Amino acid sequence: MKLDVIKLDGATAGTVDLGDEIFGLEPRADILHRVVRWQRNKAQAGTHKVKTRSETSYSTKKIYRQKGTGGARHGDRNAPIFRKGGVYKGPTPRSHAHELPKKFRKLGLKHALSAKAKAGELVVLEAAELAEAKTSALAKSVKSLGWKRVLIIDGAEVNENFARAARNIEGIDVLPSMGANVYDILKRDTLVLTKAGVEALEARLK
Repeated sequence: MKLDVIKLDGATAGTVDLGDEIFGLEPRADILHRVVRWQRNKAQAGTHKVKTRSETSYSTKKIYRQKGTGGARHGDRNAPIFRKGGVYKGPTPRSHAHELPKKFRKLGLKHALSAKAKAGELVVLEAAELAEAKTSALAKSVKSLGWKRVLIIDGAEVNENFARAARNIEGIDVLPSMGANVYDILKRDTLVLTKAGVEALEARLK
């Protein structure tokens, strides 16, 4: 698959060949769903907690005698049946993460890249570099290119000036190639890969 390469000013800078085994697959929603679910579950804090019967602050004294009252038998006010009593089998802090094979994660990333390419939402940039960390200059370029919600993936390292300039622009995320993931790719309207980013991703996903 051939794609035009552009510069930040919108000028063309040749073309690039994208491997069909990474960018030319027929996207499968089931694969993308499984990988995104794995990512979000892994990121979930899992800090939800309720007080059990042993943690509520009522007295542990028996509230009335066992027999002769005509009422049900009870111990103390911490029982789950009472208002403000402990919660029975409520949530406790835990990890929501589950396993997903590395091969499947890699396949998911390929399908995410292919989905963007098929939808026409993939752009190849010659380089994400700036001489100065000027937010105003980068914002002007982004506006002229029509990018609103965009993820920019660079090579092994992100240019420091570019990253600092992009930090204050709403809707722009910048990641190194090792940070590329299915959720962030699908979340943004446009995926921008630098030439170095394309090479790094192709090397990573071989």
